[in-house]
Amino acid sequence: MTRVALIDDHESVRLGLEAACARAATKDVVFSGSSVTEYLNWRAFSTAPPADVVVLDLTLGDGTTVTENVTKLIRDGSSVIIHSVADRPAAVREALAAGAAGVVSKSSRIDDVIAAIRTVALGEPLNNVEWASAVEGDRAFADAQLSARERDVLRLYAAGLPLKVVADRLGVAYSTAKENITRVRIKYVEVGRPAPTKVDLLRRAMEDGILADSPEQPPSAPSAGRPR
Repeated sequence: MTRVALIDDHESVRLGLEAACARAATKDVVFSGSSVTEYLNWRAFSTAPPADVVVLDLTLGDGTTVTENVTKLIRDGSSVIIHSVADRPAAVREALAAGAAGVVSKSSRIDDVIAAIRTVALGEPLNNVEWASAVEGDRAFADAQLSARERDVLRLYAAGLPLKVVADRLGVAYSTAKENITRVRIKYVEVGRPAPTKVDLLRRAMEDGILADSPEQPPSAPSAGRPR
């Protein structure tokens, strides 16, 4: 059962998502409210763990920024999906840079929102049209200035290959491949897009067009608010 929190200052949106989660039977809406502050206040007086996934409106009416909202929710232990009309690429980019797992448009079918919650709850990267549009709308988002060698190492490593196999494929020493991945991580931190885990690196590679939307391992690779 995935624990879900819904944060949107439009009650009708929250009610629709609550009903959809109830129909899905595998989603338990533990909180529904209009602000991150309201959610965190509930958390402070609750013995329950944080929501697995928070579905968050891009722009709330309480004057908070998307960066501070996403940061607070991630720090509290939840993954964040931005639910937005996605007509503000810079704000969407800001949410993704702050660590949001992805974006789902409010014009999407409700089943797509439920599917996105399931994907993020499984720890998998969420890649969709809204994400791509936000990146395309602000090229600075994609500019970590990776060298050709760094891109090659990232492409193979993010696709699922162990670093030793990456080194063998590229004909370089293991220490060289490891150093390249370290430099890649440093460069992403420098542009405000940290990638501390392999899943994060996969996400960055997808964002920057280094990997296709659904990366596959090469054939010879080993398989490697209203609290409830």
